[in-house]
Amino acid sequence: MEKLHRVCKNFTRHDKKTRTILLCEMLEYTNVFLEAAFRAEGYSFETLKNPVKDRTLALRYISNDYCYPTVLILAQFLEYLESGERDPEEITFMEPQAGGACRAGNIYNLLQRVLYRMVEQGQLEYAQIPVISLNLMGEEKHTGFRITPSLLSGGIAAGCYGDLIMCLYQQVKPYEQNPGETDRIRSQVEKKLCESIRRHRNGRHTREKNYRYACEVFSKVPVKPGKKKRVGITGEIYMKYSKLGNDDIESFLLRQGMEPYSGGFVNYCLYLVDTERYKAEKYQHNPIMAKACAFVLHRLCEAQKHLLTVIGETDRFQTDLPFPELKEKVQGILAEGCNTGDGWLIAAEVIQYVEKGCGSVLILHPFGCLVSHVCERGILQRLHARFPDVSIQTIEYDYDQSKTLRESRILLAIS
Repeated sequence: MEKLHRVCKNFTRHDKKTRTILLCEMLEYTNVFLEAAFRAEGYSFETLKNPVKDRTLALRYISNDYCYPTVLILAQFLEYLESGERDPEEITFMEPQAGGACRAGNIYNLLQRVLYRMVEQGQLEYAQIPVISLNLMGEEKHTGFRITPSLLSGGIAAGCYGDLIMCLYQQVKPYEQNPGETDRIRSQVEKKLCESIRRHRNGRHTREKNYRYACEVFSKVPVKPGKKKRVGITGEIYMKYSKLGNDDIESFLLRQGMEPYSGGFVNYCLYLVDTERYKAEKYQHNPIMAKACAFVLHRLCEAQKHLLTVIGETDRFQTDLPFPELKEKVQGILAEGCNTGDGWLIAAEVIQYVEKGCGSVLILHPFGCLVSHVCERGILQRLHARFPDVSIQTIEYDYDQSKTLRESRILLAIS
């Protein structure tokens, strides 16, 4: 371990001026706004967009019993290195850490170990690559990277804008009269919202003004009459939002004539904060931490409320439930203390989807994730008993799995 820390480089203030931070592809609708938030703080920041050609690449360095998101994230980083697109002295890797029992929380350390092994094998240039942990708990500090109030404000705006675009896009795209018009409008709105973030205009008034602008522009897209079958998408966080992880299930459902519906990322962030509050109260007996989490939870709930209120003012678009209402949905299904991994949030989203008109719900989970198996498959019996007329199915993803077989299972679940 001592050798590992000697090899792994600290991200310094000088690195902030000379290196580009690379984040794994994960949040399809939020990434573009996160890039704007980090760039507004003076970082050169990009989300990896390279498709992973060899999904087993990471298995050269890690065991095959790691979960599928870990295998994919490492493979994407490694393929980027092998592409030679940038010199190792010009890049930094960033990996989010939510904490908890999920093994994906160890990808940060695992990526450092992989780079260390590559250095041992003679690829000495990789010793110069810092790895940053993106977390709100102050873990793994770097002298050149800090989460400031300004960056946090930009991050909140990014999360809200990502949920906004996802909500509008998924309800317009399946019905567009002119193919490609919804994508053009999405790009147009994203540019305007990113510009607001880059100018540090992240206050409530500006955000609400941007929400209304987006709703107005999307509502003008000509659509076909009728209503398509709505399919809810939930599950493990990476599988739910990452096109790389779920093989772009949203586009697959659109090709089948369905209307995909994914719950917002902000609710996941609220779930994480609420989980820390619960742990501080029940297990750690830390009233200061509990009050701090409760304060953050209140502020984030207010930001979400403003977003949902503006969208709800339109007659055209349907919104997620606010977090407090979403949490109430699992009473009688799961206890509040079931908060390992995605915990009770998955059950709550399934119930939300059914109440919002979804005839089918897909729960996506990766191979090798025990937490997902417990919190997803473990709730199926009660959900089926409550909603006997709704198809609620788990869909597993793995690097050596037949894509055709998986898509056949999805088609069976939504038929």
